[in-house]
Amino acid sequence: MSGVSDAPGEGAEVPLLLVTSPADRKTLAPSGSSSSSKYVKFNVGGFLHYTTVQTLSKQETALKAMSDGNTEVLRDQEGWILVDRSGQHFGTLLNYLRDGSIPLPEAVREIKELLLEAKYYLIEGLVEDCQQALKRRIESCEAECRIPMITSAKEEQKIISASAKPVVKLVHNRSNNKYSYTSNSDDNLLKNIELFDKLALRFNGRILFAKDVLGDEICCWSFYGQGRKIAEICCTSIVYATEKKQTKVEFPEARIFEETLNTLMYESPRPPERALLEVTGSGGQQHSDDEDRRVRRERVRRIHVRRHITHDEGPHGQPAIFKD
Repeated sequence: MSGVSDAPGEGAEVPLLLVTSPADRKTLAPSGSSSSSKYVKFNVGGFLHYTTVQTLSKQETALKAMSDGNTEVLRDQEGWILVDRSGQHFGTLLNYLRDGSIPLPEAVREIKELLLEAKYYLIEGLVEDCQQALKRRIESCEAECRIPMITSAKEEQKIISASAKPVVKLVHNRSNNKYSYTSNSDDNLLKNIELFDKLALRFNGRILFAKDVLGDEICCWSFYGQGRKIAEICCTSIVYATEKKQTKVEFPEARIFEETLNTLMYESPRPPERALLEVTGSGGQQHSDDEDRRVRRERVRRIHVRRHITHDEGPHGQPAIFKD
């Protein structure tokens, strides 16, 4: 028959034979002595597959029953076993029977489709593999990077106090248009937002990242550990030039990254492994919770950084006075 691959497990799509009259049914017969044949031919939803009796006999499945005559099947005039199922994943099922394992699809939808086919053909091992893969995908989705958006001071306090992780918060608020912006302010604001997104993707398993669009600041990073603010980097300042005030947005990338790493020291302590304690000989030494917190506080640079600089306007032509 044209369009049929000689290689086992490979298929080509052809029209599925439909039984529409008693005359047509006479051309179909049960499997009979087909189990003595070396090869078995399947037409599954229009996909044609060759495989061997040896492959189908490796596991107790519905496919084995179809091939050894224990289950009544329909065949067309050329001996193809007709199965009224989607043939999209049938080749994958055969590969599982041949090898005992297969790489599962990445997409959750395809795994679910494969699971349904494995259940229909009673391939228990593949059913279990698909179910475990789906469980891992669900757990992975739950651990995805999710960034809460703070819309009120009360909500901010609740998020920070309820988090078991350190918190990094970015304020980006363009509603403050009291002063004009310098030429590179927009670019630097975008750089701050992009860095926030990159850090969130990298450290979301260990740090809670939050966005804030409230307040008077245009761009400001805040870092929290154990529910209290430990550092702040304000990326905006006011400059006086050409007889008017302008807002300058800065991008202190190295300082932001440094403070982000500092927050990791405020993670909840992880219990040391027993084998490590035995090797170091410290298995009998236990610190109280208060002592652990004190040690962690001493290790962290508790610097409250505020880079917002105000400028006093002097007489025309005189330099402004900078105040920290």
